[in-house]
Amino acid sequence: MKVFLYFYRNIYNFNALIFFKMKKYFFTLFVGLFGIINAQIPTGYYDGTTGLSGAALKTKLSQIITAGHQDKGYNWAVFSSADRDKYYENDNSVLDVYSENPAGPDPYKYTIDTNQCGSYSGEGSCYNREHSIPKSTFNDATPMHNDYHHLLPTDGYVNGKRSNWPYGEVGTASWTSKNGSKLGSSKLNGYSGTVFEPINEFKGDIARIYLYFATRYQSQITTFTYDMYDGSTFKVFAEPFLSMLLKWHQQDPVSQKEIDRNNAVYNYQKNRNPYVDHPEYVAQIWGTVMAVDDASFSKNLTIAPNPVKGNTIQVTGDKDLKQFKTAFIYNTVGQNIQTIENPFQNGNTITIKNLPKGIYILKTGELNTKFIVD
Repeated sequence: MKVFLYFYRNIYNFNALIFFKMKKYFFTLFVGLFGIINAQIPTGYYDGTTGLSGAALKTKLSQIITAGHQDKGYNWAVFSSADRDKYYENDNSVLDVYSENPAGPDPYKYTIDTNQCGSYSGEGSCYNREHSIPKSTFNDATPMHNDYHHLLPTDGYVNGKRSNWPYGEVGTASWTSKNGSKLGSSKLNGYSGTVFEPINEFKGDIARIYLYFATRYQSQITTFTYDMYDGSTFKVFAEPFLSMLLKWHQQDPVSQKEIDRNNAVYNYQKNRNPYVDHPEYVAQIWGTVMAVDDASFSKNLTIAPNPVKGNTIQVTGDKDLKQFKTAFIYNTVGQNIQTIENPFQNGNTITIKNLPKGIYILKTGELNTKFIVD
Protein backbone atom coordinates (compact mmCIF):
# COMPACT_ATOMS: atom_id res chain seq x y z
CA MET A 1 0.00 0.00 0.00
CA LYS A 2 1.37 3.36 -0.98
CA VAL A 3 1.32 5.95 1.79
CA PHE A 4 0.58 9.54 0.88
CA LEU A 5 1.87 12.35 3.04
CA TYR A 6 -0.08 15.57 2.83
CA PHE A 7 1.68 18.89 2.61
CA TYR A 8 0.02 22.24 3.11
CA ARG A 9 -0.62 24.26 0.03
CA ASN A 10 2.11 26.84 0.33
CA ILE A 11 4.97 24.75 1.68
CA TYR A 12 7.51 24.14 -1.02
CA ASN A 13 10.79 23.86 0.88
CA PHE A 14 12.42 21.40 -1.47
CA ASN A 15 15.69 21.43 0.43
CA ALA A 16 13.88 19.60 3.21
CA LEU A 17 12.79 16.77 0.92
CA ILE A 18 14.79 13.57 0.75
CA PHE A 19 15.20 12.09 -2.69
CA PHE A 20 16.21 8.53 -3.25
CA LYS A 21 18.16 7.23 -6.24
CA MET A 22 16.43 7.02 -9.57
CA LYS A 23 14.80 3.68 -10.32
CA LYS A 24 14.34 3.23 -6.57
CA TYR A 25 11.58 4.58 -4.38
CA PHE A 26 11.43 8.19 -5.39
CA PHE A 27 9.48 10.78 -3.43
CA THR A 28 8.53 14.11 -4.89
CA LEU A 29 6.08 16.89 -4.77
CA PHE A 30 4.95 16.65 -8.34
CA VAL A 31 2.28 18.95 -9.66
CA GLY A 32 1.64 18.40 -13.37
CA LEU A 33 1.65 21.84 -14.85
CA PHE A 34 2.14 21.68 -18.57
CA GLY A 35 0.98 23.45 -21.71
CA ILE A 36 -0.02 26.63 -19.92
CA ILE A 37 1.66 28.80 -22.54
CA ASN A 38 -0.25 27.21 -25.40
CA ALA A 39 -3.73 27.48 -23.90
CA GLN A 40 -5.88 30.11 -25.59
CA ILE A 41 -7.17 31.69 -22.40
CA PRO A 42 -9.28 34.81 -23.06
CA THR A 43 -7.73 37.96 -21.66
CA GLY A 44 -9.05 38.63 -18.17
CA TYR A 45 -10.85 35.29 -17.87
CA TYR A 46 -9.29 34.54 -14.48
CA ASP A 47 -9.33 38.09 -13.13
CA GLY A 48 -9.84 38.18 -9.38
CA THR A 49 -8.01 34.95 -8.60
CA THR A 50 -4.61 36.44 -7.79
CA GLY A 51 -3.65 35.89 -4.18
CA LEU A 52 -6.52 33.51 -3.45
CA SER A 53 -6.20 29.94 -2.24
CA GLY A 54 -8.29 27.20 -0.68
CA ALA A 55 -12.06 27.63 -0.57
CA ALA A 56 -11.84 31.29 -1.63
CA LEU A 57 -10.05 30.39 -4.87
CA LYS A 58 -12.38 27.47 -5.57
CA THR A 59 -15.44 29.68 -5.06
CA LYS A 60 -14.05 32.39 -7.34
CA LEU A 61 -13.31 29.83 -10.04
CA SER A 62 -16.82 28.43 -9.65
CA GLN A 63 -18.25 31.89 -10.24
CA ILE A 64 -16.08 32.43 -13.32
CA ILE A 65 -16.83 29.10 -15.03
CA THR A 66 -20.52 29.26 -14.14
CA ALA A 67 -21.08 32.82 -15.41
CA GLY A 68 -20.34 32.10 -19.05
CA HIS A 69 -21.60 28.53 -19.29
CA GLN A 70 -24.22 27.96 -21.99
CA ASP A 71 -26.25 24.75 -21.95
CA LYS A 72 -26.15 23.51 -25.55
CA GLY A 73 -28.30 20.44 -25.00
CA TYR A 74 -27.37 16.81 -25.44
CA ASN A 75 -25.91 16.16 -28.88
CA TRP A 76 -22.82 15.01 -30.76
CA ALA A 77 -21.73 18.34 -32.25
CA VAL A 78 -18.72 19.30 -30.11
CA PHE A 79 -16.99 15.92 -30.45
CA SER A 80 -16.16 16.73 -34.08
CA SER A 81 -13.85 19.55 -33.00
CA ALA A 82 -12.89 18.36 -29.51
CA ASP A 83 -12.15 14.66 -29.84
CA ARG A 84 -10.27 13.80 -33.01
CA ASP A 85 -7.00 11.91 -32.78
CA LYS A 86 -4.33 14.42 -33.78
CA TYR A 87 -1.82 13.19 -31.22
CA TYR A 88 -1.23 9.43 -31.50
CA GLU A 89 -2.09 7.96 -34.92
CA ASN A 90 -2.99 11.49 -36.09
CA ASP A 91 -5.71 10.06 -38.31
CA ASN A 92 -8.72 12.14 -37.16
CA SER A 93 -10.43 9.07 -35.75
CA VAL A 94 -12.38 9.37 -32.50
CA LEU A 95 -9.99 9.82 -29.58
CA ASP A 96 -11.54 7.42 -27.10
CA VAL A 97 -9.79 7.15 -23.73
CA TYR A 98 -11.10 3.59 -23.37
CA SER A 99 -9.70 2.31 -26.66
CA GLU A 100 -6.68 4.51 -27.46
CA ASN A 101 -3.39 2.62 -27.35
CA PRO A 102 -0.68 5.26 -26.86
CA ALA A 103 2.15 2.81 -27.52
CA GLY A 104 0.95 1.28 -30.79
CA PRO A 105 -1.99 0.63 -33.12
CA ASP A 106 -5.44 1.06 -31.60
CA PRO A 107 -7.48 -2.13 -31.22
CA TYR A 108 -10.23 -0.49 -33.28
CA LYS A 109 -11.09 2.94 -34.67
CA TYR A 110 -14.21 5.03 -35.00
CA THR A 111 -15.05 7.76 -37.50
CA ILE A 112 -16.53 10.84 -35.85
CA ASP A 113 -19.68 11.08 -37.96
CA THR A 114 -20.49 7.47 -38.80
CA ASN A 115 -19.89 5.18 -35.81
CA GLN A 116 -22.23 6.71 -33.23
CA CYS A 117 -24.62 4.46 -31.41
CA GLY A 118 -26.99 3.93 -28.54
CA SER A 119 -26.65 0.14 -28.49
CA TYR A 120 -23.75 -2.25 -29.04
CA SER A 121 -22.95 -5.93 -29.40
CA GLY A 122 -19.42 -5.92 -28.02
CA GLU A 123 -16.22 -3.90 -27.79
CA GLY A 124 -15.44 -2.21 -31.10
CA SER A 125 -19.08 -1.95 -32.24
CA CYS A 126 -19.59 1.81 -31.94
CA TYR A 127 -18.98 4.80 -29.69
CA ASN A 128 -21.35 6.74 -27.51
CA ARG A 129 -21.29 9.52 -24.91
CA GLU A 130 -19.78 8.74 -21.54
CA HIS A 131 -20.81 10.83 -18.55
CA SER A 132 -17.51 10.56 -16.73
CA ILE A 133 -19.48 11.76 -13.69
CA PRO A 134 -22.33 9.23 -13.81
CA LYS A 135 -25.59 11.00 -14.61
CA SER A 136 -27.41 8.98 -11.95
CA THR A 137 -25.43 10.88 -9.30
CA PHE A 138 -27.22 14.11 -10.24
CA ASN A 139 -30.50 12.51 -11.39
CA ASP A 140 -29.99 13.51 -15.05
CA ALA A 141 -30.39 17.18 -14.13
CA THR A 142 -29.14 19.93 -16.44
CA PRO A 143 -26.77 21.55 -17.13
CA MET A 144 -24.69 18.74 -15.59
CA HIS A 145 -26.17 16.21 -18.00
CA ASN A 146 -25.09 18.28 -21.01
CA ASP A 147 -21.75 19.63 -19.77
CA TYR A 148 -19.17 18.63 -22.37
CA HIS A 149 -16.22 19.14 -20.06
CA HIS A 150 -17.15 15.78 -18.53
CA LEU A 151 -18.84 14.21 -21.57
CA LEU A 152 -16.40 12.03 -23.50
CA PRO A 153 -16.80 9.88 -26.62
CA THR A 154 -16.09 6.29 -25.59
CA ASP A 155 -16.64 2.78 -26.85
CA GLY A 156 -20.23 1.86 -26.04
CA TYR A 157 -19.45 -1.55 -24.66
CA VAL A 158 -16.65 -0.32 -22.40
CA ASN A 159 -18.86 2.56 -21.29
CA GLY A 160 -21.45 -0.02 -20.31
CA LYS A 161 -18.87 -2.05 -18.42
CA ARG A 162 -17.75 1.02 -16.53
CA SER A 163 -21.42 1.75 -15.79
CA ASN A 164 -21.72 3.91 -12.64
CA TRP A 165 -18.69 2.44 -10.87
CA PRO A 166 -16.31 4.99 -9.36
CA TYR A 167 -12.94 5.55 -10.92
CA GLY A 168 -10.26 3.89 -8.83
CA GLU A 169 -7.25 1.60 -8.85
CA VAL A 170 -7.94 -2.08 -9.42
CA GLY A 171 -6.39 -4.83 -7.34
CA THR A 172 -7.93 -7.89 -9.02
CA ALA A 173 -9.50 -7.28 -12.42
CA SER A 174 -12.75 -8.99 -13.37
CA TRP A 175 -12.60 -7.54 -16.89
CA THR A 176 -10.00 -5.72 -18.99
CA SER A 177 -10.62 -3.72 -22.16
CA LYS A 178 -8.49 -4.04 -25.27
CA ASN A 179 -6.48 -0.94 -24.35
CA GLY A 180 -5.95 -2.06 -20.76
CA SER A 181 -8.69 -0.21 -18.87
CA LYS A 182 -9.84 -2.41 -16.00
CA LEU A 183 -12.91 -3.19 -13.94
CA GLY A 184 -12.43 -4.96 -10.64
CA SER A 185 -12.03 -4.79 -6.89
CA SER A 186 -10.46 -1.67 -5.44
CA LYS A 187 -6.96 -1.72 -4.01
CA LEU A 188 -7.40 1.75 -2.50
CA ASN A 189 -6.95 1.77 1.25
CA GLY A 190 -10.35 2.57 2.71
CA TYR A 191 -12.54 1.53 -0.22
CA SER A 192 -13.14 -2.11 -1.07
CA GLY A 193 -15.90 -1.82 -3.68
CA THR A 194 -15.80 -2.25 -7.43
CA VAL A 195 -13.94 0.45 -9.37
CA PHE A 196 -12.99 1.23 -12.96
CA GLU A 197 -9.39 2.15 -13.76
CA PRO A 198 -8.46 3.94 -17.01
CA ILE A 199 -4.98 3.56 -18.44
CA ASN A 200 -2.20 5.79 -17.08
CA GLU A 201 -2.19 7.99 -20.19
CA PHE A 202 -5.58 9.46 -19.29
CA LYS A 203 -5.67 9.38 -15.50
CA GLY A 204 -4.70 13.03 -15.22
CA ASP A 205 -7.39 13.96 -17.74
CA ILE A 206 -10.00 12.18 -15.62
CA ALA A 207 -8.73 13.80 -12.42
CA ARG A 208 -8.95 17.31 -13.85
CA ILE A 209 -12.43 16.60 -15.18
CA TYR A 210 -13.54 15.56 -11.70
CA LEU A 211 -11.97 18.63 -10.10
CA TYR A 212 -13.70 20.82 -12.70
CA PHE A 213 -17.04 19.24 -11.86
CA ALA A 214 -16.45 19.70 -8.12
CA THR A 215 -15.78 23.39 -8.78
CA ARG A 216 -18.44 24.18 -11.40
CA TYR A 217 -21.22 22.58 -9.34
CA GLN A 218 -19.97 23.21 -5.82
CA SER A 219 -23.20 24.96 -4.86
CA GLN A 220 -25.16 21.81 -5.75
CA ILE A 221 -22.66 19.06 -5.04
CA THR A 222 -23.91 18.35 -1.50
CA THR A 223 -27.19 17.12 -2.99
CA PHE A 224 -25.46 14.57 -5.23
CA THR A 225 -24.91 11.03 -3.99
CA TYR A 226 -21.83 9.01 -4.96
CA ASP A 227 -19.25 6.86 -3.21
CA MET A 228 -16.52 9.26 -4.30
CA TYR A 229 -18.11 12.27 -2.54
CA ASP A 230 -17.85 13.26 1.12
CA GLY A 231 -20.93 15.52 1.18
CA SER A 232 -18.99 18.77 1.56
CA THR A 233 -18.98 21.87 -0.62
CA PHE A 234 -15.25 22.51 -0.43
CA LYS A 235 -13.38 19.21 -0.30
CA VAL A 236 -16.09 17.30 -2.23
CA PHE A 237 -14.18 14.02 -2.52
CA ALA A 238 -13.93 11.43 0.22
CA GLU A 239 -10.75 9.61 1.00
CA PRO A 240 -9.14 7.68 -0.54
CA PHE A 241 -10.52 9.16 -3.76
CA LEU A 242 -9.22 12.69 -3.18
CA SER A 243 -5.66 11.44 -2.69
CA MET A 244 -6.02 9.31 -5.80
CA LEU A 245 -7.24 12.21 -7.96
CA LEU A 246 -4.45 14.47 -6.73
CA LYS A 247 -1.92 11.73 -7.45
CA TRP A 248 -3.31 11.16 -10.95
CA HIS A 249 -3.19 14.90 -11.61
CA GLN A 250 0.42 15.05 -10.48
CA GLN A 251 1.65 11.94 -12.27
CA ASP A 252 -0.09 12.58 -15.60
CA PRO A 253 0.37 16.27 -16.50
CA VAL A 254 -1.75 18.35 -18.84
CA SER A 255 -1.27 17.34 -22.47
CA GLN A 256 -1.80 19.21 -25.73
CA LYS A 257 -4.86 17.04 -26.26
CA GLU A 258 -6.44 18.45 -23.09
CA ILE A 259 -5.51 22.01 -24.01
CA ASP A 260 -7.08 21.64 -27.45
CA ARG A 261 -10.19 19.99 -26.00
CA ASN A 262 -10.56 22.73 -23.41
CA ASN A 263 -10.43 25.35 -26.16
CA ALA A 264 -12.95 23.46 -28.30
CA VAL A 265 -15.42 23.04 -25.45
CA TYR A 266 -14.98 26.70 -24.52
CA ASN A 267 -15.75 27.74 -28.08
CA TYR A 268 -18.89 25.61 -27.89
CA GLN A 269 -20.33 26.22 -24.40
CA LYS A 270 -18.31 29.28 -23.33
CA ASN A 271 -16.68 28.08 -20.13
CA ARG A 272 -13.32 26.50 -19.38
CA ASN A 273 -11.72 23.89 -17.19
CA PRO A 274 -9.44 26.01 -14.98
CA TYR A 275 -7.29 23.02 -14.01
CA VAL A 276 -6.22 22.57 -17.62
CA ASP A 277 -5.43 26.27 -17.99
CA HIS A 278 -3.81 26.59 -14.57
CA PRO A 279 -2.92 23.18 -13.11
CA GLU A 280 -1.27 24.95 -10.18
CA TYR A 281 -4.76 25.82 -8.91
CA VAL A 282 -5.15 22.19 -7.82
CA ALA A 283 -2.40 22.49 -5.22
CA GLN A 284 -3.55 25.95 -4.22
CA ILE A 285 -7.03 24.58 -3.43
CA TRP A 286 -6.65 20.95 -2.35
CA GLY A 287 -2.94 20.75 -1.55
CA THR A 288 -0.61 18.09 -2.90
CA VAL A 289 0.26 14.52 -2.11
CA MET A 290 3.71 13.09 -1.77
CA ALA A 291 3.73 9.80 -3.56
CA VAL A 292 6.09 7.04 -4.56
CA ASP A 293 7.01 7.74 -8.16
CA ASP A 294 5.55 5.34 -10.68
CA ALA A 295 7.95 5.01 -13.60
CA SER A 296 5.13 3.82 -15.86
CA PHE A 297 3.85 7.39 -16.01
CA SER A 298 6.99 8.59 -17.78
CA LYS A 299 6.04 9.49 -21.33
CA ASN A 300 8.85 8.06 -23.40
CA LEU A 301 11.50 10.70 -22.76
CA THR A 302 14.76 10.25 -20.87
CA ILE A 303 17.52 12.55 -19.67
CA ALA A 304 21.17 11.75 -19.00
CA PRO A 305 22.85 12.27 -16.68
CA ASN A 306 20.08 12.15 -14.14
CA PRO A 307 20.63 13.58 -11.53
CA VAL A 308 22.02 16.50 -13.53
CA LYS A 309 25.51 17.61 -12.51
CA GLY A 310 26.14 20.49 -14.93
CA ASN A 311 24.26 22.72 -17.36
CA THR A 312 23.96 20.31 -20.28
CA ILE A 313 21.72 17.30 -20.63
CA GLN A 314 21.35 14.59 -23.24
CA VAL A 315 17.74 13.95 -24.20
CA THR A 316 16.46 10.81 -25.94
CA GLY A 317 12.96 9.70 -26.78
CA ASP A 318 11.01 7.07 -28.67
CA LYS A 319 10.17 9.63 -31.38
CA ASP A 320 12.29 11.81 -33.66
CA LEU A 321 12.82 14.81 -31.39
CA LYS A 322 13.55 17.14 -34.32
CA GLN A 323 9.82 17.38 -34.94
CA PHE A 324 9.38 19.30 -31.67
CA LYS A 325 9.96 23.03 -32.03
CA THR A 326 9.86 23.97 -28.36
CA ALA A 327 10.83 22.40 -25.04
CA PHE A 328 9.73 23.62 -21.63
CA ILE A 329 11.23 23.14 -18.17
CA TYR A 330 8.87 23.43 -15.18
CA ASN A 331 9.48 23.27 -11.48
CA THR A 332 7.20 21.26 -9.22
CA VAL A 333 5.17 24.32 -8.30
CA GLY A 334 4.25 24.61 -11.96
CA GLN A 335 6.27 27.64 -12.91
CA ASN A 336 7.77 27.71 -16.39
CA ILE A 337 11.48 28.01 -15.58
CA GLN A 338 12.86 27.88 -19.11
CA THR A 339 11.59 27.77 -22.69
CA ILE A 340 13.96 26.39 -25.31
CA GLU A 341 13.20 27.13 -28.98
CA ASN A 342 14.26 24.58 -31.62
CA PRO A 343 15.94 22.46 -28.94
CA PHE A 344 16.82 19.44 -31.06
CA GLN A 345 17.76 20.89 -34.44
CA ASN A 346 21.49 20.37 -33.88
CA GLY A 347 21.42 17.19 -31.86
CA ASN A 348 19.89 16.04 -28.61
CA THR A 349 22.08 17.98 -26.18
CA ILE A 350 20.45 21.06 -24.67
CA THR A 351 21.71 23.64 -22.21
CA ILE A 352 19.72 24.42 -19.09
CA LYS A 353 19.95 27.45 -16.84
CA ASN A 354 21.67 27.38 -13.48
CA LEU A 355 18.83 25.72 -11.58
CA PRO A 356 18.71 25.31 -7.79
CA LYS A 357 18.76 21.78 -6.42
CA GLY A 358 15.40 20.12 -6.78
CA ILE A 359 13.09 18.28 -9.16
CA TYR A 360 12.11 19.59 -12.57
CA ILE A 361 10.06 18.43 -15.53
CA LEU A 362 11.13 18.60 -19.16
CA LYS A 363 8.27 18.59 -21.65
CA THR A 364 8.32 18.65 -25.43
CA GLY A 365 5.28 17.80 -27.51
CA GLU A 366 3.48 14.89 -25.89
CA LEU A 367 6.67 13.68 -24.18
CA ASN A 368 7.78 14.55 -20.68
CA THR A 369 10.04 13.30 -17.94
CA LYS A 370 11.29 14.31 -14.52
CA PHE A 371 14.89 15.08 -13.65
CA ILE A 372 16.86 16.05 -10.57
CA VAL A 373 19.36 18.85 -10.27
CA ASP A 374 21.80 17.69 -7.61
